[in-house]
Amino acid sequence: MTAPVTEAEWARHRREALAVMPDVLKDLDVPDVLLSYQQQILASTSLFALTVVDKSRRIGATWGVGADAVLTSGATRTAGGMDTLYIGYNLDMAREFIDTCAMWARAFNRVSSTVQEFLFLEEGERGEDRAIQAFRISFASGFEIVALSSKPRSLRGRQGYVILDEFAFHDDAEELLKAAMALLIWGGKVLVISTHNGVDNPYNLLIQEIREGRRPGNVVRCTFDDALEQGLYQRICLIRSREWSPEAEATFRAEIRAFYGDGAAEELDCIPAQGSGVYLTSAQIEAVMVADAPVSRLSCPIGFELKPDNERAAYVQAWLEQTVAPHLDALDRRLRHHYGFDFGRSGDLSVFVPVVEQRDLVRRVPFVVELRNVPFRQQEQLLFWIVDRLPRFGNGRHDARGNGQFLAEYAIQRYGALAIEAVMLSQAWYLDNMPPMKAAIEDRTLLIPRDVDLKGDLRQIQMVRGIPMVPNDARTKGADGGQRHGDFAVALCLGHQAAKADVLEYGYTPVSALDQAGGLGFATGGTSLNTGDRTLW
Repeated sequence: MTAPVTEAEWARHRREALAVMPDVLKDLDVPDVLLSYQQQILASTSLFALTVVDKSRRIGATWGVGADAVLTSGATRTAGGMDTLYIGYNLDMAREFIDTCAMWARAFNRVSSTVQEFLFLEEGERGEDRAIQAFRISFASGFEIVALSSKPRSLRGRQGYVILDEFAFHDDAEELLKAAMALLIWGGKVLVISTHNGVDNPYNLLIQEIREGRRPGNVVRCTFDDALEQGLYQRICLIRSREWSPEAEATFRAEIRAFYGDGAAEELDCIPAQGSGVYLTSAQIEAVMVADAPVSRLSCPIGFELKPDNERAAYVQAWLEQTVAPHLDALDRRLRHHYGFDFGRSGDLSVFVPVVEQRDLVRRVPFVVELRNVPFRQQEQLLFWIVDRLPRFGNGRHDARGNGQFLAEYAIQRYGALAIEAVMLSQAWYLDNMPPMKAAIEDRTLLIPRDVDLKGDLRQIQMVRGIPMVPNDARTKGADGGQRHGDFAVALCLGHQAAKADVLEYGYTPVSALDQAGGLGFATGGTSLNTGDRTLW
């Protein structure tokens, strides 16, 4: 890695760069309105259906894009005009962008309305109508610039030029990009702008796909130093009525880098950080995935819970014997088995994760069972049927939040309080148990099935105020189109905790006739407590 540029070196570099400029350029009093990198963005959106801006923070990229939005929506249809749909991740960004566009409309003398604030109806997560605050500017061309909600469904039924601002920080970035891509079918275009938020973020993955030629599009990259070389600080001085000099710019640059500290590489130099936000990288997860571990999924139709008890029980029993029984029969009867269970009913999944301790001390998930919309009684039926058949069953851990507490309690009653623990998931629990699971994955001593949804769940683990956990608002869609909330990640962590716990194994030793005759003190028999190598009477 090259050594960082010092303040003195930057001042010398800028002075030498200016020395070779033509006098006619140095003597200009009024610079171009858009700086070079801002012009590159507009040129790219005119040539490519998909443009991604890989940028430093606060260099005015979105400000320049406002000009592009006005030129696009202010033009007639025959001239390439269309609606502009802006999506930031909060209301303040939306208002700021619309105000910028209003400024550009006045500068270009485009006939437009004043900024309008309005409410539009959006479908909520449960199908209900929600009124969302939004902003827009209408033009005489018949097109408009609209700042929409950050939800992917806000693009439904719309057409035009989509601008996704600070894309890496959206809650559902992957689904948002999918929704935006649909607008390309009828001649729209998409512009993605952001600073980085980790190497495993959908934003960085999108950039890599374009650069590797796996997705059509163009990437415009501008670091903080690139922006300075192209006149950013000179523009700042012009706006603030300051005198520009290479020395003043070098001081400004050093101060900004000092403010960002260790985050300067990601925030200013467009270098995604390995550990920003995402707790486990794709490479780490894929390295412990094995192909011979299946995932069995049971999804009950709506209204299944209303069917008679015997019909529900028979249906689930048939599914167990046909789908899960072969996986249980394949288990090594000599090895100890544990499990973790993350509970869900109508929204999230219930996930059962058995963990087997192999002879080489590597823990392995031999199969996974996922349940969607399975009634409470049938979840109890499934759990007991499977656990009763786990060889040398040791420990189980249950997510006992909310409705999950009932199943955890039933499991304790059936298998004992020493074998089953009802876990109230909390920040303290995550802090104690996520790091050991991550260490096992990094050391490749915890193997899991090779499955795209399981990988997606593990990627939902993020550092939240220094604590590795699945955020409450982390929602994704699985390959079946159903909602997921990092369910496998939680169940795996519970199972790994269960496998690490000490096992108390009870055994019964019958009394022989000789013992009865010899007066060992047992009339009919005795109970022994076997703790590994020791037996306590």
